[in-house]
Amino acid sequence: MIEVEETAIPGVRILKPRRFGDARGWFSETFNRRAMAEAGIDIDFIQDNESLSAAPGTVRALHFQAPDFAQTKLVRVLTGAVLDVAVDLRRGSPTYGRHVAATLSAVDGRQLLVPKGFAHGFCTLAPDTRVFYKVDAYYSQSHDAGIVWNDPDIAIDWPVAPDKATLSEKDLRLPRLADINPPFVYGAD
Repeated sequence: MIEVEETAIPGVRILKPRRFGDARGWFSETFNRRAMAEAGIDIDFIQDNESLSAAPGTVRALHFQAPDFAQTKLVRVLTGAVLDVAVDLRRGSPTYGRHVAATLSAVDGRQLLVPKGFAHGFCTLAPDTRVFYKVDAYYSQSHDAGIVWNDPDIAIDWPVAPDKATLSEKDLRLPRLADINPPFVYGAD
């Protein structure tokens, strides 16, 4: 059984797998294809990714892959916590340029489902945070793109000041949303 919570942007969902606890701790099926399909989510995930961010305030920012390698992601936290963000990049969408942000932690076990057509990023809230996510398309360097994490037009309320954030050189050089032509069209799936 999996609990599915809709967000302010249709298609972006928060999933909470059930945990079974006793004196030893707990057990949870973090992914069950049949349970997902019964909840209306039928995705053929083909790759698992994991990252470790040592310091709180580490931002892994707003990445996406263009078609034909666009990815749906199912994100969860193994240790620590993050503010996880999905930004709608589907031209013609009523929520274009808007975002959903959710706190995910190892303690609560919630997951964020980020559909194709969205940029995805997160900021760590605790030291030694490990993020795990499933994707439904392989990584392609030639299709890899992104938008800058602190784009004022998107106005994400990040939990770290710009001068305190830890980012890669690549993420610091990403363009603003207004400076790209996103390759996604609302309703074209």
